[in-house]
Amino acid sequence: MNFSNLHIKKYRGIILTLFIILLAISTRSQENYRMVEAKKGDGIFVLLRRYGLQPSEYVYEFIAMNKSSLGKDNSLYSGVMYKIPVKPEENTNTEIKSDGSNIRTYEIFGEKYKDVTISSDELSGAIYYLVAGHGGPDPGAMGKYGNYTLCEDEYAYDVTLRLAKNLIEKGASVYMITRDPNDGIRDEQFLKPDKDEICYPNSAIPLNQMARLRQRKDAVNNLYLKNKGKFQRMIAIHVDSRGKGENIDVFYYYDKRSNTGLKAAKILQQTFDQKYNENQPGRGYHGTVSTRNLYMVRNTYPPAVYIELGNINHYRDQKRFIETNNRQALANWLTIGLIKDFQTNK
Repeated sequence: MNFSNLHIKKYRGIILTLFIILLAISTRSQENYRMVEAKKGDGIFVLLRRYGLQPSEYVYEFIAMNKSSLGKDNSLYSGVMYKIPVKPEENTNTEIKSDGSNIRTYEIFGEKYKDVTISSDELSGAIYYLVAGHGGPDPGAMGKYGNYTLCEDEYAYDVTLRLAKNLIEKGASVYMITRDPNDGIRDEQFLKPDKDEICYPNSAIPLNQMARLRQRKDAVNNLYLKNKGKFQRMIAIHVDSRGKGENIDVFYYYDKRSNTGLKAAKILQQTFDQKYNENQPGRGYHGTVSTRNLYMVRNTYPPAVYIELGNINHYRDQKRFIETNNRQALANWLTIGLIKDFQTNK
């Protein structure tokens, strides 16, 4: 074998390696990215660092994703929207502000609520997988309030977002399994329905019910395995559908095989009982804890609690989730219960 043949083989190996790298970058870029705006004076390294990405790891991927929008020597144009990769393990898009404060930015919460102050470390080390019911092509249960149609997926998602924000404020790591790219936390009474929800990290939600459930189960279980050994919980939030005359309280399901899930559900139930006694003395609270053969409860690895917020067809139950303050109160009380669950089980 002569010298030139050795070099030819060497260069072929280099070219093949580069091709594999570029293919991996292309595939990952197509599947998972977000749009961000370049500011005056930004370069690629500055932009990547702003959004928590290591330039040495992501610069070539960024260039490949944005080659048609870059200037001379891969410069950025101020005011132009660019694609940046989203780390596969990230829950939400985060930015630690440059002032060194405890404020972090989570775009998923929307413009009004995206800046989150980390107020304590009460839940430091806890990991939550939050699954808002239905979404995408499936609105879930539907009720009527005057001329308005109430869709389960929109109200469950808003309460779930508020819960996620609360948990992050207390130092937890939170994964929103059902995600909407543009809704954020909303303060209107009547939430406009849409069908653009996705499943973590960035997958379209299928129409088939079993396919949807498997997709969410796989998202939770894959993350659970990556975080094995840590404190983890799966919380699913839904709104029930019953006859118009049936007034129900918030209630909970757990997997009959999980003593930990039972304990967590009972803590949440007791928290709501206490809060109703404090805020509405004499009202009484009748939320139940029971087992049910639900796919997401039965097939996800972390201890799970499945929560029903009320009856979407009953007038008083509707007030529980169409009123903004009530949705926030639901999230606040769930947070209090989950803190107690963490403190007694960590």
